[in-house]
Amino acid sequence: MAAIKDGEYTATIYRLIKDSQYVEAIHILNGQLQKHTTSRAALSLLGFCYYHIQDFSSAAECYEQLTQLHPEVEEYKLYYAQSLYKAGAFPEATRASFVLDNPSSHTKMVKLQACIKFCEEDYSAAKLLLEQLPQDDPDYVYNMGCLLYQDGKYEDACKKFMTAMQMLGYVPALSYNIALTYYSLKNYPQAMKHITEIIDRGMREHPELDVGVNTEGIDVHSVGNTLVLHQSALIEAFNLKAAIEYQMKNVKAAQEALTDMPPRSEEELDPVTLHNQALVNMDLRPSEGFEKMAFLLQQPSFPRVTFGNLLLLYCKHEEGDQPVVLLRCSGSSGCSNSGLHVICIVGSGFSHLPLDISP
Repeated sequence: MAAIKDGEYTATIYRLIKDSQYVEAIHILNGQLQKHTTSRAALSLLGFCYYHIQDFSSAAECYEQLTQLHPEVEEYKLYYAQSLYKAGAFPEATRASFVLDNPSSHTKMVKLQACIKFCEEDYSAAKLLLEQLPQDDPDYVYNMGCLLYQDGKYEDACKKFMTAMQMLGYVPALSYNIALTYYSLKNYPQAMKHITEIIDRGMREHPELDVGVNTEGIDVHSVGNTLVLHQSALIEAFNLKAAIEYQMKNVKAAQEALTDMPPRSEEELDPVTLHNQALVNMDLRPSEGFEKMAFLLQQPSFPRVTFGNLLLLYCKHEEGDQPVVLLRCSGSSGCSNSGLHVICIVGSGFSHLPLDISP
């Protein structure tokens, strides 16, 4: 980027943010922060940019400094807690959320704490927190749907998601959750109807995400794990499409669903996509598939079905003593899964909490 003239830094940074060029904005803001280490504007905008490229740990660092420099600004406390939650630092996010306990932000605190409990799979605690909200609050309806889904009450969950959609308007993550309930009910045509809508809208509203270019063999750069990609629900939709095709024994179509995703580098892939790529391509590239699944098992948290699928695949591909080794290392008595499963996950409504620029 060309040198920025004095007096044009603010306009340049806001233009970059408006154009979603967050990495370029981060580079400039970090340079300014080296000169002015306690600049409120630089820290706030830097936290915002880090959040939008899904670098939540760095965003949390910015907002932590802002909470110390400007303890009177309630929004910074919320953004700090929310960034910690998005970074997966649940205990730290819980502690940070208690600082929000005042009349103006109590509801936001309760919502965030419920979301943390949901992600920690403490569903009873999440429900108790949600029940503190008004029943006509869209977040109450949305997230009660998530809890009903986790309880296996798919029809009731679907009704909640549809009610939330009526209250909030079209939200890709909500449409995905509706599709997921239909998938769990084995109503694949209805699930595909919602998946198709998510994909069509994503392609129309965000052509920069390059849906389908990998399948067409076009060489493109990674679109990154941006907030725009997350909010589009395209990754979830393509994973769910792959799951349906795989269940229908359409392996080639499942493979294409995964390559149709917005392009990302392998190190940027989420655990669900990485698992599904390994599974649907196992017959073509078994060594690579085993390597990816073994990698997932070494992570602090991994998709639950990974162990069962890997065990079944070792048996299917006659990998010698590997099933025995896997069982011995895990301390497990085995897996009750009767077949291989492509993963799809239910989302939480709290992912749509807004993060605004606050200079």
